[in-house]
Amino acid sequence: MNTSHTPTVEFIDVHTSFGDHVVHRGLNFSLFPGEVTTLLGPSGAGKTIILKLIMGLTSARAGTVRIMGREMATISDRELRELRVHLGMLFQGAALFDSFTVFENIAYGLRERGENDQATLTRIVKEKLSMVGLSGMEYKFPPQLSGGQKKRVGLARALASSPKIMLYDEPTTGLDPTSTRKIDDLIVKIAKEESITSLVVTHDIQSARRISDRWMLLSKGTICADGSSRTLAEQNSLVSDFVSGTWKDEL
Repeated sequence: MNTSHTPTVEFIDVHTSFGDHVVHRGLNFSLFPGEVTTLLGPSGAGKTIILKLIMGLTSARAGTVRIMGREMATISDRELRELRVHLGMLFQGAALFDSFTVFENIAYGLRERGENDQATLTRIVKEKLSMVGLSGMEYKFPPQLSGGQKKRVGLARALASSPKIMLYDEPTTGLDPTSTRKIDDLIVKIAKEESITSLVVTHDIQSARRISDRWMLLSKGTICADGSSRTLAEQNSLVSDFVSGTWKDEL
């Protein structure tokens, strides 16, 4: 259920292309606080590029991408840096620095933004590690952690700046069922308790069923289905074909 009727992410008739390769052909959707939206679609459909558009790592060829009220096409470099403080990203491989302790991995982004008070850093790191169920792990190194623990440290790092928007790129890939369940539970808990807008890109349908308020199905450059995960899975033939593995990519 949305905690606000004001969208934090808006895509209005968004087109993207790279050279002659057209990726998106008029994307239209809005994302809201407290809502977990899962973006489904075949490989190569342009799901990760949507995350990059939100982060300001690439630009639309046409249309409007508006993040927390800021239009990405006209945002200045300074404004983009300020906006990114409110954006958290959990990468597929967690993207931790192996030579840094867990503490330094989580504190890294805060230090980059000018936070050097050790007491403040310690408080935030301990708070975020507790949030993801890893209290006491501050001085371990990533090679000492399991895959699931690395993902949770990556999530703690993303949460360190108290983001308003969380982006997840294949957050459960390569994890065992127990670790997958823990990550799923955290995604939902964080979205609801912190009123964070959450967009998840995943091919893990079981995970998508557990975490999602809403599904969007991307194919042939457009959102071809958008709505309640349960409703779409039961009533939309495109979605039911996709999740059952009988998808024919011929839209």
